[in-house]
Amino acid sequence: MSPGINDAVRAAMRPSAADLEPYDPAFLPASINLSANENGYGMPDDVQAHVEAALAKVVANRYPQPLSDALRSELAAWHGVDPDQVMVGNGGDELLFNLLLAFGGRDHALVNLPPTFSMYRLYAQLLETAVVDVPRDPDSFAVDVDALVTAARAASLVIVTSPNNPTGDLFPIGDTRRLCEACPGIVLLDEAYVEFAPEGSTAAPLLPEFENLAILHTLSKAFCLAGARIGYVLGSPSVVSALATVRQPYSVNVLSQAAALEVVRDRMSFSATIEEIEAERERLAGGLRQLVGLGVRVWPSAANFLLVRVPGAHEVHRQLRDERSILVRDFSATPGLDGCLRMTVGTPQENDAVLSALAEILKGGSR
Repeated sequence: MSPGINDAVRAAMRPSAADLEPYDPAFLPASINLSANENGYGMPDDVQAHVEAALAKVVANRYPQPLSDALRSELAAWHGVDPDQVMVGNGGDELLFNLLLAFGGRDHALVNLPPTFSMYRLYAQLLETAVVDVPRDPDSFAVDVDALVTAARAASLVIVTSPNNPTGDLFPIGDTRRLCEACPGIVLLDEAYVEFAPEGSTAAPLLPEFENLAILHTLSKAFCLAGARIGYVLGSPSVVSALATVRQPYSVNVLSQAAALEVVRDRMSFSATIEEIEAERERLAGGLRQLVGLGVRVWPSAANFLLVRVPGAHEVHRQLRDERSILVRDFSATPGLDGCLRMTVGTPQENDAVLSALAEILKGGSR
């Protein structure tokens, strides 16, 4: 429980909220931040110029378009769907919360695939939704698809992350089809990192086939808008209408809408950077595999991060942070992720720095 809440305030809280621990991104200032899966290369110069020009024209004394109509239309054209199949939100997190608000609650169940993004469980618990876990294989993190399909038959909502955070693996499209056929509720594919995956990895081609399929995207990762907080859901008009009934009014501000519209229009300008991140991911993974003699294990990834198991992971994390000013994400205390750190793929210089520092620490070096 959060120590900042006194007994009197806690007694007045919704019970499902009073028992929760707040989400902690574990952010601390560092010279090299490889903890949050952002695009550390920054926005291409031409896109930056277009964004700055658009922001200069924003009228801030009026409320924003309630449903981000201009951005919604541009996203629909990009993905080949109708605008009424798109819902824009204040980051993917707002949309996840609204999915649980619309489809969760008492007598409803969420099927979850741990280890995965922790906010699914947190939002479900907050909204008093039962969570049915179908654990991943403890060694490979592969999904037991038969068990998942069985659990989905009694679910109001199934959330599958592809590529999964923090393990980096993809969920096959054929298995998504099985899920949609089995689940009487909503199947959400969280594709926050799909831009870094091989072409054809998205489940979007199944949208015309299944009204209960929804797909979550974000502009925070590949498209350098983590600070603007723009996410969106693609789905059937019925699913999008359900989200509209619970959404917070004017949740996407005018500045974010204006910036996102330019980024979406200029999205092809990010291709070179995305390709470089993918190449660096493989180079970083290769460098980590060279440390196998020091007890390092790295899993394959289709995202812009790598899951790495190292001896004494919590202490390694501390030394990277405190002695090298390198911040990675410590998952070593998370069930199913013993000894694991997650490393965002950075620039070549950042990746070289983390490889060098990790080798020195594991060999017993210090500063």
